[in-house]
Amino acid sequence: MSTALGRYGIWSGALRAEGNADNGEVIEAVRELEELGYGALWIGGSSDVSHAAPLVEATSSIVLATGILSIWQHDPADVAARHTALTAAHPGRFLLGLGASHAQLAAAYQRPYSTMVSYLDALDAAERPVPASERVLAALGPKMLKLAADRAVGAHPYLVTAEHTAEARATLGETALLAPELKVILETDPQRARTIARDYLARFLALPNYTNNFLRLGFTEDDFAGGGSDRLVDAVFAWGDAERVRARTDEFLAAGADHLALQVVESSDAKGLPREGYRHLAEVLRIKGRQALATYPQT
Repeated sequence: MSTALGRYGIWSGALRAEGNADNGEVIEAVRELEELGYGALWIGGSSDVSHAAPLVEATSSIVLATGILSIWQHDPADVAARHTALTAAHPGRFLLGLGASHAQLAAAYQRPYSTMVSYLDALDAAERPVPASERVLAALGPKMLKLAADRAVGAHPYLVTAEHTAEARATLGETALLAPELKVILETDPQRARTIARDYLARFLALPNYTNNFLRLGFTEDDFAGGGSDRLVDAVFAWGDAERVRARTDEFLAAGADHLALQVVESSDAKGLPREGYRHLAEVLRIKGRQALATYPQT
């Protein structure tokens, strides 16, 4: 059996609806995203199975994924039970994304690699285990990437470059899923695009997991100042006109990505989901209805 992810998906923290009014708006949006032809939706932030369930139920074929569920905040036995209930009702429609988050965001944070191994052990030992083929790890460094290949279907790296994607593919091997997140700014003016990017990126440059990864890739501390150098911004954002955005997404795919979780980033004063941006991006990437679907294996 295989589950369709598609070549392109959407990543957004706003998909994690918290209230009835918000949930209605999100459900309307995800139905449109399915119609536009995106293959998967990644619920950003610290999401869990309960955030995905109503969106799975409201749609017919698109895959919902947590991007990511923090292993510090959710009991693995409870996660396994919720996963079982959702996948039994909607086979092949949910992918459990797991991550170790950051020391600045999780009070219990310590030994993230060992804790992830223990968490996966607990999912395996649950009354109804979560199959490795139905979980993906937020992985940046070599050890976590290797774990993603060995104990999950693959990796969902956040805030990475095409060069990292190539290195991740080499570590994961040829068959594991590689689904990096990529930020998109549909703005052609370089100064405005980079200003939007820096306003968004600055918060992540306070998190050592990301900056250490950038240092491994050859960036320097100078690249982190002021919300990010032009070099860093241009490496982690796809911005510009249709041709430029397509070229950047093609660069990640050529580097070894199977699927791109695309996050449309707008100016800080924008409200709600960027639905017009999603429509425009579907045109830019020439997605028409249900796209030709990439798959990941399930047992």
